[in-house]
Amino acid sequence: MSLLVLEHVSHAYGHHAVVADLSCALRPGEIGCLLGASGCGKTTVLRLIAGFETPTQGTISLRDEIVGAPRHCLPPERRNIGMVFQDYALFPHLSVAGNIGFGLRGVADGQRRIDELLALVGLSGQGNKYPHELSGGQQQRVALARALAPRPHLMLLDEPFSNLDVELRERLSLEVRDILKETGTAAILVTHDQHEAFAVADVVGIMHAGRIEQWDTPFNLYHRPATRYVADFVGQGVFLPGHVLGAATVANELGTFGCRLPRDVAGDETVDILLRPDDIVHDDAAPLQAEIVAKAFRGAEFLYTLQLPSGARVLSLVPSHHNHAIGEMIGIRLDVDHVVAFGRVPL
Repeated sequence: MSLLVLEHVSHAYGHHAVVADLSCALRPGEIGCLLGASGCGKTTVLRLIAGFETPTQGTISLRDEIVGAPRHCLPPERRNIGMVFQDYALFPHLSVAGNIGFGLRGVADGQRRIDELLALVGLSGQGNKYPHELSGGQQQRVALARALAPRPHLMLLDEPFSNLDVELRERLSLEVRDILKETGTAAILVTHDQHEAFAVADVVGIMHAGRIEQWDTPFNLYHRPATRYVADFVGQGVFLPGHVLGAATVANELGTFGCRLPRDVAGDETVDILLRPDDIVHDDAAPLQAEIVAKAFRGAEFLYTLQLPSGARVLSLVPSHHNHAIGEMIGIRLDVDHVVAFGRVPL
């Protein structure tokens, strides 16, 4: 059963198409994310779900009710959707408690609900403070509590951590996930930050040119990308040529291994094989030697760029106590249970 369903949704501003034939679904209590570069249409999708925009095609359903369609658009205030914005959008003249309780006016036990939310977001005893007296992280917690106060069916979070420094945004993003999970609130996050998306969301949609290339778990997006765009966009990796030996087997200078092949690839063809840095293992006993041509220190690990005998280059994550010099030869082997291949892109 899905809480939110978008079916073949499109939207345009005049003749400029921003969202094109987009479909996805979110289950109750699930956290989804729209991840993509600026201008890909992810914020427009959020506005369509919220009811600030009307689809030019397709339907948006919430709890089995169509709330958005070309000829039917339920107003935002009737959708029971909470929103958290990039700039927090707190009322400066209201206290913390006043901000949280803004949507609870006339609700019985409103003060009890405010106290519950203050405790939930770690701001107990600070209800009398005003937004300017709080840090950026505390203001974002207030914005989250205010959006949660009416017990919405769905939360929408539009780049909610982008104004915070790196350390705080990492910590707060995990705290927000914990709060959403504790309250059982489904949510959709919009971000361009892969680390944030993978840390917070159960399912992520990679957006490109108004479309979702793949709507899947973070693990599958990284290890089983459905398109070459997703493979390029998510994480780091390189493409090496491989020769198809059979229905699910390819070979190259690193060895022979099982591979998921594109449907349109037949035997005796050359494909591009995706290899991630964690697929290439440093092994002194390995017969294959590669030359270190670049290195980047990452604390616990080095990211080595290695040149193979053919001249092709791969990336490898190696524990940082293996500190080798540029120009040094090291043994490597492939450690992967399957690889993903795509049709060759002409050079």
